[in-house]
Formats: sequence, C-alpha cells, structure tokens
Amino acid sequence: MAQTNPAPQVPPPAKGRKLFLSRPVLSWGLNDLANTIFSSNIVTLFFPFYLTQVIGGDARLDQVASTFITYSNALSGLLIVLLSPLYGVWMDRTGRKKGALVPFTLLAIAFTMLMALASSWGSGAYVLGMPAGIASVLLCFVIAKFFFSSSVVFYDAMISDLGGPKEIPLISGFGVALGYFGTLIGLAVYPLASGQHYEQTFMPSALLYLLFSLPIILFYKESSGEKKSAAVRTGFLSGYKEIITTFKEMKKYRPIFLFMVAFFFFNDALQTAISVMAVYAKTVVGFTTDRFLILYLAATVSSIFGSFIFGYITRRYGAKSAVTSVAVLLIAAIALGTLAVNETMFWAAGVIYGISMGSMWVTSRTLIVELSPPDKRGQFFGLFAFSGKVSSIAGPLLYGTLTYTLQDYGTLASRIALGSLLIMVIIGLFVHARIPKENKVA
Repeated sequence: MAQTNPAPQVPPPAKGRKLFLSRPVLSWGLNDLANTIFSSNIVTLFFPFYLTQVIGGDARLDQVASTFITYSNALSGLLIVLLSPLYGVWMDRTGRKKGALVPFTLLAIAFTMLMALASSWGSGAYVLGMPAGIASVLLCFVIAKFFFSSSVVFYDAMISDLGGPKEIPLISGFGVALGYFGTLIGLAVYPLASGQHYEQTFMPSALLYLLFSLPIILFYKESSGEKKSAAVRTGFLSGYKEIITTFKEMKKYRPIFLFMVAFFFFNDALQTAISVMAVYAKTVVGFTTDRFLILYLAATVSSIFGSFIFGYITRRYGAKSAVTSVAVLLIAAIALGTLAVNETMFWAAGVIYGISMGSMWVTSRTLIVELSPPDKRGQFFGLFAFSGKVSSIAGPLLYGTLTYTLQDYGTLASRIALGSLLIMVIIGLFVHARIPKENKVA
C-alpha cells in the first residue's frame, strides 16, 4: 500500500469578501459556474427537450423518450463508477487535482461540441433502429457526461485545499451558489432554439462552459507539496488494491461509509429527478417550454439562496444535522411533484427541490471533509463520487424501466416512477441517522 502523506497546506483564514474573492477560491467557484452550465443546459434541459422532440409525440412515445434519457444517463454513470475510486487513490498518491480536472473538462467540452455537429448529420443511415444523427448525439452525450463527471471528482476534492474547518462550509456554499448563477447565464442560449430546434443550443453551451473554465485553467495554482507520482511507478490500476484495503478497514471508518450508503439513496433521487424534471413538467403537468423555463429560473434562484443559507446552517449546527434537514425538504419536493395536478403544485415542488438540490452539495462535501482523515481525503472523495455515480445508474434505470414497462398507462407511468424516488430518500435518512454525532475518525 502506498505510503500516506501529510495533509495539504491550506491558506490562512480569511473573512468576508477577502475569502470569496481570493484567487484560489474565486477560480474554484467559477469552475462550478462553468460545469453547472453543462449540467443545466445539456443534462437537464436541452438534451432531454431534443430527444423528446425527435422521438416523442404522443403519451406513449413521450415515455419511450424518457427511457432513452434515463438510460443514457445510467450508461454514463456506469463508466464513472468503474474509475472514480481510482481517481481518489491517484489524488492521494500524487497530491494532484488540477492536472486531471483540466483535460477532463476540455474533453467534456469537445464532446458537447460534437453533439452539436452530430445533430445536423442527415445521412439517412440508421443505427439500432434510429437515425444515425440521433444515435450519434446519444453517444456523444454519454461520453461528454462521463468526462464532465470525472472532472467534478477532482473539483470537489479541491475544496479541502482552500481553507480550514471554519471556511470550508462557506466556500462550499459560495461555489454552489456561483454554480446556480451558471444556470441563469446558460439560459441565455434559449432564444437560439427557435422553432424548437433545441440542438442549436449545444454549441453555445459548450463555448460558455469553456469560457468560465478558463480561470481555473489559467489562474489556479496547485501546491506541488512533497508527493511524488507513485501512481506512475506502481501502476494506476493497482489503486484497486488500496480501495479493497480501505473497505477491509470499514469498521475504522464506519461513519464515512454509513454516509456513503446514505448519499447513494439521496443522490439516487436528486440525479434522477433533475434528469427528467423538464420532460415530466411538459408531458405530465402540462407546462409549455417557456413556462417551464420560468419555473426553472425560480428553482435556480432558490438554489442560490439555499446554498448560501445552508453554508451558515452547516457551520452553526454541523453537517450531519444539515444533511438531515435537506433530505426532509427533498421528500416534500418529490411528494408534491408526484401528486401535482396543476402548475401551482409543481411550482411549489420545483422551488423546494431547488433549495434541496443546491444545499445537498454544500452539506455533503462538508461532511466528507469532517469524516475523512487528511491522508485519505482524496480517496474518500473518489468513493463519494463512486457512491453518487452508482446511484446515478440505479435511479435512472429504475425510472426508465418503470416508464418503459408502464408506457401504455401514459402519464401515470411517470408519476409512479417519480414517486418511487421517495422510498430512496427515506432509506437514506434511516442510514444517515446511524452516523454518530461525534464525527471523528477512529
């Protein structure tokens, strides 16, 4: 097993604007803004709108489109599941995060651009029963989301290098809040989707992703420390041995493993809901695209406020209690969305969901830092991503299978699929309650 290394040096504590406007923190936060443009524009909005437009058309075909959306998200999740634990081991061995974040980000941007090019491919050829252009867009989406998700593993782990225990909850909230400003900026491309040609938003979304990634690429300076590239000497894949060893030591790290299990169920509901909410709102509740985007803006604003507020709640009451509060909000949002019979009910669901979505990242990242030992922090962030991405397979597969199996029931299929996510959050709360209040590693 690789020799452990001392915790990275963090900058001296700062307060107020000096903390948020320092070059490392601001560059890091702007990267959250950048990758949220991809998450919002591509994953949540315009890729699902595009598939619904080219595949859907009636109640049954809309459910088929939902199945394609969720299955493509699940496939991307499978790819990241296979590698995210190794990313964490590599970080602990080398101390490097930016060195991987940058190429993964650029590859995500490149494949988003390829989505735009593939959408205009009209060769007349068919792949698996669908036009080759649509099949190519699906493939490029899966790859782009894989690289995007890979970059986020390293981005999340960077937070432990930016401040001490008092600053990390505030920095986490700042990053998430900036991310949701990215949602607002990303929506500026919507007018380009004239005549419901949603594929016309793919290229400008990629360019915005690139633009706001430049600060972390150009200005973020990673401390070299004293770590050597043991990953090169021993082989990247040998990191699985360290992961197996960590699992064998599960009793020693019981609190963090309990949270990994709880987060699996929380994230299952979060990621599945965000990937289908646009199509659900339009095909089940009856929103037009324009009215849904107004709701999406409101949910985004609530995410911004929720992120900042829960940063302070986390610092005041602790990350464990804050996660519990967010999970209760998530239950309320999903229940309202499942039962919504009019736009007013879905508006309430969307705003509450927005608060819980942003706040879950603020509280979870902070809890990982609290629960993990410094010399294994990268590895546990990798496992944190592993837990999240396994759930990003399970949730969409469950949702997509239910909508496909029950497609003849029309919109009821989507209501049943969304309601199934309530069970996931309740199970997560039960597991989370078993984490000791004293968040200390044995």
